[in-house]
Amino acid sequence: MDQKIKVGIFGVSGYAGQKLLEILLNHPFVEITECYVAPEEGTPLLEEINLKFKKRINLKCKNIPDWESIEKNCNCIFLALPHIISMDFVPEILKLEKIVIDLSADYRFQNLENYEKWYTKHKNPELLKLAVYGLPEINREKIKKAKLIANPGCYPTSVILGVLPLVKNDLIENKIIANSVSGVSGAGKTPSFSNIFVECNENIKAYKIGEHRHQPEIEEILNNFGNKNYNIIFVPHLAPYNQGILSTIYVELKKKMRPEEIQNLYVEFYENEPFIRIMNYGVSASTKNVYDTNFCDIGIKLVDEKNLVITTAIDNLLKGASGQAVQNMNIIFGFKETIPFFI
Repeated sequence: MDQKIKVGIFGVSGYAGQKLLEILLNHPFVEITECYVAPEEGTPLLEEINLKFKKRINLKCKNIPDWESIEKNCNCIFLALPHIISMDFVPEILKLEKIVIDLSADYRFQNLENYEKWYTKHKNPELLKLAVYGLPEINREKIKKAKLIANPGCYPTSVILGVLPLVKNDLIENKIIANSVSGVSGAGKTPSFSNIFVECNENIKAYKIGEHRHQPEIEEILNNFGNKNYNIIFVPHLAPYNQGILSTIYVELKKKMRPEEIQNLYVEFYENEPFIRIMNYGVSASTKNVYDTNFCDIGIKLVDEKNLVITTAIDNLLKGASGQAVQNMNIIFGFKETIPFFI
């Protein structure tokens, strides 16, 4: 491609925003033209946000949207912003006919009642029907034509990818149980007592049992995909490491299956997906093997002929956020999905 696409990032000082910047700096077909931080952060150079960007990009951040500059200098805008905040910017960006890839939850729900129950009153609910849920493994064709991408949550990505082959083939009884363990970066940069070093170190704990906002997201996507009404029990955990999510998922199958049957089902379902790796039968997925990659590793093991345990591992900042966002951008603009992760 002779001409690079021009990209802007809102929320570049957060973990996801910095990871986006890091990935896009290595992308041969992207030029980063606009970066934004919150008003209280001033107008820092990118190297002042993180020294890893020194001598890599000389760009000063803005803290108030410069719509004229965005219209002139951007083809695509990434919103790496907290939930609820993205709603303030998406309509304006769409008016400028730019592609929007939103990493928040503001447009992930097609069901308005679901969103407003778990988050807040939506400011522009008419845009929910325009948004495409940005999980390439189920929505690639829709993503190609999308103007607004709702990038999936990190926990939902790990759980949904783990059961998709079973849901597609209607092999699961009603209940899906998922225990997911995340590194501390999943909580973002906002200070919290529960996330300080002395609370996290040498500790692992479950939190928001039955109350986590990602549970209804998992339910809506799986129920729509499978045209079913699955009962999802989701329990997130916090563990003392930086990046990564390990999900252990328990399902009862509708019929008896042999190990080679279930293994072949997963291998065949994902054989053309560049970022899905199926482990050898009985080998569990591990966060260490996906660290700083856009891969989702999946391991499967039958406990008996009808009870299956699935493990999945992703990097919450990559396949769980910024990496998946760049994968979506690649699909929209016709680039190879694996650029710049690998050629």
